[in-house]
Amino acid sequence: MYVDSEVSALRTVLLHRPGPELARLTPRNNDSLLFDAIPWVGRAQEEHDSFAEALRSRGVEVLYLGSLLTEVLAVPEARDELTAGVLTDPRLGDSLRTVVSSYLQDLDPDRLAGVLMAGLAHEEIKPGAGGLVYEMMDRYDFVIDPLPNLLFTRDSSVWVGDRVAVTSLAMPARRRETTITHAIYRYHPRFAGVPLLYDPSLEHVEGGDVLVLAPGVLAIGVGERTTPAGAERLARRVLSAGLAHTVLAVPIAQERATMHLDTVCTMVDVDAMVIYPNIATSLVAWTITAGLDELRVTAPRPFLEAAAEAMGIDHLRIIDTGLDPVTAEREQWDDGNNTLALAPRLCVAYERNIETNEQLERAGIEVIRISGSELGSGRGGPRCMSCPIVRDPLH
Repeated sequence: MYVDSEVSALRTVLLHRPGPELARLTPRNNDSLLFDAIPWVGRAQEEHDSFAEALRSRGVEVLYLGSLLTEVLAVPEARDELTAGVLTDPRLGDSLRTVVSSYLQDLDPDRLAGVLMAGLAHEEIKPGAGGLVYEMMDRYDFVIDPLPNLLFTRDSSVWVGDRVAVTSLAMPARRRETTITHAIYRYHPRFAGVPLLYDPSLEHVEGGDVLVLAPGVLAIGVGERTTPAGAERLARRVLSAGLAHTVLAVPIAQERATMHLDTVCTMVDVDAMVIYPNIATSLVAWTITAGLDELRVTAPRPFLEAAAEAMGIDHLRIIDTGLDPVTAEREQWDDGNNTLALAPRLCVAYERNIETNEQLERAGIEVIRISGSELGSGRGGPRCMSCPIVRDPLH
């Protein structure tokens, strides 16, 4: 298990096939659960299956989070930890907590995994069983909230070298995702002995904000989800572990359209990046390196210039999203920049971003187009939906 770039040949990836948790989205809760629309679940699954098959057709091993979770729940310590994480929710109260605890204890690993991901609705518990809390809940409320954003496996963990950072998600609707990821990396035999670089108790960092630009070079977006303190903590850890020699902290607008750094730029070759042109020249970066006793932080400078210098290249080739400001804005919103590189000059992108994909191909990048009309309702593209676990070392 090793990742030292965004673009070297992808060998193993973690995905989550959308399931019943998406069917829990309603007009009452889709905003709080961070979806812009209510997806057609069956179509979303078809689109995701096509995405997974596109990866397999290029020799990529696909691991599914749901399957790993089911296997982990056969380990008593993991089962206890994950159920305890649900039961500590202060909304439950003692009576309902007792009922939920009993309910979860009776489930086999497969059904328990389903509840941990898709949640537990008020109507799925016997009426009157949970005391005052249960009685005062709306019948459409959830005793255990669903996790529809599990689809975006990039955010809850990120690999740097041979270590994994289990991240600290900023939005309340997503924080329980990392309890699942944390348990998988600690208890599943596939990951036995893997050192953890970060954990969910630390300052907020999300994987969509972390780009491994080249061996030894990380860019960390700071904005709506990742805080300056989180970027500093992760930088300190990767530098002290010798996993990087340079970390670039890149402030991005705290807006839904630019929630993560990978919503505005992704690498598509060892020296090329697709980027939202409306901000390409305005992005800056603080450069962080290891000092004798403390981190050395240098004043901000243009991001593209700082990145090229840290990567040891003359300049980064830039591929614009769209050909005009309006098209660029539309395709940026539709995740035109959020590509997943399978190898240098080979990436996966949503088919609807016609102009951006044509721009990529003009620049010599092969584009594997996938449909995403339903998958994109949670604001995420192919990179958001994938967590690379093994890539070939970049030479």
